Amino acid sequence: MFFSILFSVFLVSLVSFVGIFFLALKERTLDNFLELFISFAVGSMLGDAFIHILPEATENLGEKTFLLTVISFLVFFVLEKFLYWRHCHLEHCQTHPFTYLSLIGDTIHNFIDGTIIAASFLTNFSLGITTTLAVIFHEIPQEIGDFSILIYGGLEKKKAIFLNFLSALSAFLGALLVYFFFRQISGLIDYLLPFAAGNFLYLSGTDIIPELREKAKNSLRSSLYQFILVCTGLFLMWLFKQLAG
Repeated sequence: MFFSILFSVFLVSLVSFVGIFFLALKERTLDNFLELFISFAVGSMLGDAFIHILPEATENLGEKTFLLTVISFLVFFVLEKFLYWRHCHLEHCQTHPFTYLSLIGDTIHNFIDGTIIAASFLTNFSLGITTTLAVIFHEIPQEIGDFSILIYGGLEKKKAIFLNFLSALSAFLGALLVYFFFRQISGLIDYLLPFAAGNFLYLSGTDIIPELREKAKNSLRSSLYQFILVCTGLFLMWLFKQLAG
């Protein structure tokens, strides 16, 4: 069972290398598609928060989920202000602070995925297999969005791939903690879910959507493309929810 859990988490972590496909794109081509990828990221993050994370958290925490989500939202607001002051106050800021917030949120999200996979295998081997497949399909649009955010925020492609993979490794930590200390930490995982949701809502609502609005300010076509890609991200998250259920 232990090696089945580790192998499953390893397969899920490989999804973080989806950014390798971006390496083949020329800078000008990537710039042209980046706005679309970012729009897709907004849809996938909103879908992940409202369709996957919050309903699951509410089952265990009830109305407390929403208070914790608001607290998480405020925590990332303060954190972004600190990052902006720390990195951009006295020098030109080449990397937008929301890239670091994205990495933090993605790390938490991957950690939770690891705990879910391990808990599923410990419950039933067949459930562990289906859960792993569901997480993989769920992670594909999520990782495309995460990588796009890192690139849009100012990171080089190779560095973005590397950091995205490091973030994915947190799934191993989550899986190992559940395997060895399942009873002791099961309640703690419930509280991480609204924290991850607050991160996604903050990033999409305060950073990325205003950027998209500015880019499409004088273009009806650009606004339409953005809307379609946001809806596509939402639809895929809904679809994976149905398939997993």
